[in-house]
Amino acid sequence: MHSSQPDPRGSVPWSARLRKLFSPELPFIVLILVGAGLTVWSLMAIRDQTVPPVVIQPLPSLAARSSETSELTATTSVIASEAAWIDAVMAQSRERVAPTPTTGEKFGTLEIPALKKTLPIIEGTGDAELKKGVGHFLGSVMPGQPDNCVLSGHRDTVFTGLGELRKGDLFVMTTTAGEFTYKISRTRIVDQDDRTVIVPTDHAVLTVTTCYPFNYVGSAPDRFILTADLVQVR
Repeated sequence: MHSSQPDPRGSVPWSARLRKLFSPELPFIVLILVGAGLTVWSLMAIRDQTVPPVVIQPLPSLAARSSETSELTATTSVIASEAAWIDAVMAQSRERVAPTPTTGEKFGTLEIPALKKTLPIIEGTGDAELKKGVGHFLGSVMPGQPDNCVLSGHRDTVFTGLGELRKGDLFVMTTTAGEFTYKISRTRIVDQDDRTVIVPTDHAVLTVTTCYPFNYVGSAPDRFILTADLVQVR
């Protein structure tokens, strides 16, 4: 005979079962499980990533380091030699001071080997002086002396061809104090009112100026500037 006992589940209504299944705590439980799953997945992904190896550069060999040291020592020696040579030239130039000339007086010559020219140097840069030769700017130092020695001349007389000179070409100035050789280190074009030409310098410099453009008719608006450093005293 079949049992006549009722099914225990039949005593619980379906609505109650659903309320129990979808209790208020269920969404929080689902979020916790999803968060835990994402955390585990992230950790596994990080673990599986390939970390690039750290490359340690080998130290230079003893021979390479010795070579670098030798090169540095040689460079330092060259710099020291050049500094000593400059000091020697400066010392010689200080010992040779020509008497201060009067305005309009010829006190030396300027030789430009590249142009095959030898020109008289006249004290002063007024019209009268520039008609006689190359003018020495009043107030600038005498040839060979530490600081800036400034010469000026007309582009269409004494300084024709001056624009052909290049870096490395020479100026040789001769006075009663000796012979002073300057090597061109820079050329530039400036406005006629530029105030950076006649300025003090920390070593013996020759600045040569003339009007520019060279073929300009009338009073030229610019100046052609050559800067040269003292390299020899005789």
